[in-house]
Amino acid sequence: MTNLERITIDPTKKNGQPCIRGMRITVPRVLKALAIYADRGELTKEYPELKEEDIRQALAYAGAHLYDEVLELHGV
Repeated sequence: MTNLERITIDPTKKNGQPCIRGMRITVPRVLKALAIYADRGELTKEYPELKEEDIRQALAYAGAHLYDEVLELHGV
């Protein structure tokens, strides 16, 4: 797995969710923001404290923690 030194987990912050650099921005929040703001420029306007490497590592962390299983999507 790639080096994920920007992803921190502290049981006293955000219920132990993985966060970016000890801030209160969680990996799931970054992923949701990426879905909303497809343009990285808009994303960094909304979250100016996020750096490109933070976003890359959030994606890498999420990818490493997903299971390779097929999910049936209804209505697609």
